[in-house]
Amino acid sequence: MTASYNLHGDVAVIALNNPPVNGLGLATRVGITDGLGRAAADPAVKAIVITGAGKAFSGGADIKEFGSPKSHQEPNLLSVILAIENSTKPVVAAVHSVAMGGGLELALGCHYRIAAPGCSVALPEVKLGLIPGAGGTQRLPRVLGVEVALNMIVSGEPIKSEMLASLPGQKLFDKIAASAESLEQEALAYARSVAETRPLPLVRNLPCKHPVGDAYFQFARNMVAGMSKNFPAPLKCVDAVEAATKQKFDQGMVAERDLFINLMWTPESKALRHLFMAERATAKIPDVPADTPQRAVNSVAVIGAGTMGGGISMNFLNAGIPVKILEMKQEALDRGIATIRKNYESQVKRGKLKQDKYEQRMALLSTTLDYADLKDADMVIEAVFEEMGVKETVFRKLDEVMKTGAILASNTSTLDMNTIASFTKRPQDVIGTHFFSPANVMRLLEVVRGEKTGKDVLATVMALGKKIKKTTVVSGVCDGFIGNRMIEQYSRQAGFLLDEGCTPAQVDKAVEKFGFAMGPFRMGDLAGNDIGWAIRKRRALERADMKYSGTADKLCALGRFGQKTNAGWYDYVPGKRDAIPSGVVAKMIEAHRASVGVTPRKISDDEIVQRLVFALVNEGAHILEDGIASKASDIDMVYITGYGFPMHRGGPMNYADQFGLFNVVQAMNRFATNPLDDADFWKPAPLLSKLVAESKTFN
Repeated sequence: MTASYNLHGDVAVIALNNPPVNGLGLATRVGITDGLGRAAADPAVKAIVITGAGKAFSGGADIKEFGSPKSHQEPNLLSVILAIENSTKPVVAAVHSVAMGGGLELALGCHYRIAAPGCSVALPEVKLGLIPGAGGTQRLPRVLGVEVALNMIVSGEPIKSEMLASLPGQKLFDKIAASAESLEQEALAYARSVAETRPLPLVRNLPCKHPVGDAYFQFARNMVAGMSKNFPAPLKCVDAVEAATKQKFDQGMVAERDLFINLMWTPESKALRHLFMAERATAKIPDVPADTPQRAVNSVAVIGAGTMGGGISMNFLNAGIPVKILEMKQEALDRGIATIRKNYESQVKRGKLKQDKYEQRMALLSTTLDYADLKDADMVIEAVFEEMGVKETVFRKLDEVMKTGAILASNTSTLDMNTIASFTKRPQDVIGTHFFSPANVMRLLEVVRGEKTGKDVLATVMALGKKIKKTTVVSGVCDGFIGNRMIEQYSRQAGFLLDEGCTPAQVDKAVEKFGFAMGPFRMGDLAGNDIGWAIRKRRALERADMKYSGTADKLCALGRFGQKTNAGWYDYVPGKRDAIPSGVVAKMIEAHRASVGVTPRKISDDEIVQRLVFALVNEGAHILEDGIASKASDIDMVYITGYGFPMHRGGPMNYADQFGLFNVVQAMNRFATNPLDDADFWKPAPLLSKLVAESKTFN
């Protein structure tokens, strides 16, 4: 049973019971309507309370049924709400903890609402590329006023119940309970107090007007359009709320439903819904059960106080976990701590962090110059120079001093974790934790599983990643793991495009128009072009068959490493990040083409985008075949959270599915005929060919 029915004297209590957030799946919806029917047929029942068992009133739709036929099967949520409205006995919603999406719409359908303090209230459908679809756009403006309701619906952000209850003229909550613990008893008492009230109040009957509606909604559209590039749902929220002010309730409901259904079919909504599910799926590791025992991590040590070490440390301090940073020299420690302080003080100045929280976090931070002082830490993360000899020195020392059972982690972005683990006598305790820079900001954490990494270690680090608010994705061991292995192919294609006739600005603009946060050449200048130069030098020793454009090496030979030298693919004014097309680079590229006998050609934006994105897709398919990633959606999460891939495209593998894998392969076959490109690379990965042959998709 996912909804229980109990009598408390003359009041029936229907409690949703579908953990973890009482999703409104079919069985729960049936339970509510069955309970309403039982209460209606029982002459002893004078009133009804609907509440949620456990940790939520209701978080809305049941994600296990999301997008399936069950989500629309009768009674659907609209039918449940209609049954509540038609109840001849008053129905009181006792709201606590979480009332979001369909959960809030359910409460809005009740005759009365009482809320516990601290309840998070939201209509977050816009984050899935949708609008509320069970009356939220029609009822919320009637109880909170048009402007407050529209702001909530367009943002999708939660607001606390007591804050909403304090708004003048609000009719969302009839009462705020003294506490969460007293909510049920207060709801029972309130239900008895209104048991004889007639007619029963309905939100649908409340007026919904704005004094200067046309002007307000035009202003709202202008504001929303500026903030919702590439996403149609926010503007449709404005349309739906405007309908609430200009049409009768039932007509407004029809308008809302039409908008909702049309948005369901948009590629943007499909992409956002895919990412919603994909983010939750990252925690599912095929051979690591959810109940795998975890190790306690109550303290962390970090090796290195540089940019990465400091950023990594801040993640744990933010989560209330003590951190001890080790450096070889006091000056390096002092610089690192000063940077952490500066970052926190900036947050305090901007009102993002309270002074007492800042002081609490700094109090959790300690430093040392001696490895022996790390011996009691539950986990240690090295963030030293990306060179195997340096890593070896660090891990041999950690193996000597760390206590039994401590987790030994490396922040390496490309190096072989199995080799790193071999430097210790405890390879089962060694794991990769590849944070992305700046580590205190970027959401992605690649968790690299070595051949001998213990399942308990993997489960512990995945849970820890969630605790420090990262999107954690498991990767196997290979050069570059998931993200950097794929970005190398993307960057190679960007170089070939320069050889053939593009400018850096043309490539960047085409990709940014597609939706990337930053094109490959601006990204290179930001990260430092010397990093890619070092990788190419290593590649020359390891894989002589790997083909590159010569332009990037020639750029680095000029000392143009990017923003840090005020010169890269673009020119930069010191202290500014504006990318200014460079005459020096243009001449260098022209000279390079002449040296290899290339006559430049015109290249369309479509070709630029397809070569860059499909390079990611083909390498992603190889990664899946190699078992480096366990599912395509993990690759999508890596690229959305770590590499600026456009959210409205849903990640490279999802985009390929939407584009059509047959069409992807046809494009790759065309690219393979280009004499200046890498024909071997464009041979479709066996998995990609197999999926096309079987008319299947990655996801």
